[in-house]
Amino acid sequence: MTDARLTALSPLDGRYAHHLGELADYFSEAALIRYRIRVEALWFRHLAAEPTVGRPGPLSHGVLEELDRLASESGLDAARRVKDIESRTNHDVKAVEYLVRERLAAAGATPAQLEYVHFACTSEDINNLSYALMLRDARAQVLQPLMRRLAAALRSLAHDQAAVPMLSRTHGQPASPTTLGKEMANFLARLESLASRFDAVGVLGKMNGAVGNFNAHVAAFPEADWPEVARRFVESLGVAYNPYTIQIEPHDWTAEYCDALARYDTALIDFCRDVWGYVSLGYFRQRTVSGEVGSSTMPHKVNPIDFENAEGNAGLANALLRFMSDKLPLSRWQRDLTDSTVQRNLGVALGHVVLALRSVLRGVAKLEPDPERMAVDLDANWEVLAEAIQTVMRRYGVTDAYERLKDFTRGRRVGPAELRVFVAGLDLPPDVAARLGSLTPADYTGLAEALARGA
Repeated sequence: MTDARLTALSPLDGRYAHHLGELADYFSEAALIRYRIRVEALWFRHLAAEPTVGRPGPLSHGVLEELDRLASESGLDAARRVKDIESRTNHDVKAVEYLVRERLAAAGATPAQLEYVHFACTSEDINNLSYALMLRDARAQVLQPLMRRLAAALRSLAHDQAAVPMLSRTHGQPASPTTLGKEMANFLARLESLASRFDAVGVLGKMNGAVGNFNAHVAAFPEADWPEVARRFVESLGVAYNPYTIQIEPHDWTAEYCDALARYDTALIDFCRDVWGYVSLGYFRQRTVSGEVGSSTMPHKVNPIDFENAEGNAGLANALLRFMSDKLPLSRWQRDLTDSTVQRNLGVALGHVVLALRSVLRGVAKLEPDPERMAVDLDANWEVLAEAIQTVMRRYGVTDAYERLKDFTRGRRVGPAELRVFVAGLDLPPDVAARLGSLTPADYTGLAEALARGA
């Protein structure tokens, strides 16, 4: 670990940095600068090609090539130069503008052409689109691939363990049996549905000036259809256009994005807690890793730390995401700056989500089901068949079915022999009595196997 990581204030940039390099490509300071440069360059090019605006004259081949480089380059040189300029301007977006002007001037842009850099823009025209692209790209390139990997791992577990019977627990007490695969399928269905809703959150952007009215735009070119110019530009970035804003895009879509991701995290926490419990019961063993230590004093320990880490990180992410969804849509009058520092922590929230997903994936890869241990629990809880017996009794009109089974089974262990004697004494058709008499807890799983295989 480098000294910079050892002295990092945040564990995301220290202990866990090696897990988050991909996300840093979208949410580091350098990434924010890169997206701002991209928006500035593309806005300049859009204006230069816009027939309804007094254009800055034909751009040379060298200037066009430089615009392409500005819009696509991913190195750190430009970010370093912007930070150097910012040390003098004390304004981050203005520093980006000066960098773009500097680079275009070196490529041969005329002084008149350079005046179209950041033309009629407020900083938030650049910022809102930069964050929109960051959140969109991180979702598509980092979060959704991890979500799909987890879904694939759960689908494999659901199918492989579809027929393995397992005792359920409601209120922590023995309940009607299920299969291990069906329980994995339940989480698969939830997480896939929530991932789809997260992916469906629309990304919005604006390009309409200091208070959202195109004031400066109209002052300079009153004949231009500025809402249409802005709409075409925003949509050219792959972002939906929001025509009604104050100085900031109101962040309602960002709040929806945060809420949708937090709902996914909540289901992920639920999964981690259930698997932690199954490990505790012995339904899952965990593959050991050579050289790994489970406890500083108890050599035998193989702890479910991946699921514990995931639960902690998902919970921390949700604290941030829910704060952001509540805070970001609030702005005093046409603008206050309270959203700015909060937005800079979007990557922190997503970083904890990424850590949670990576931890779950590691944990799932280590799981080894123990059907024998599950069979022992099932065989120790024959009283769970009371539900089946009283329901069949109801079908055939045997009176007080529920009450009779309640008196017979509630709060006590009942073995197979006792149950068979009880069933034999019921007024049921012989074939039905025989079927109930041969039923075991391991057989009493309903459609669990079919449901698991259908996931």
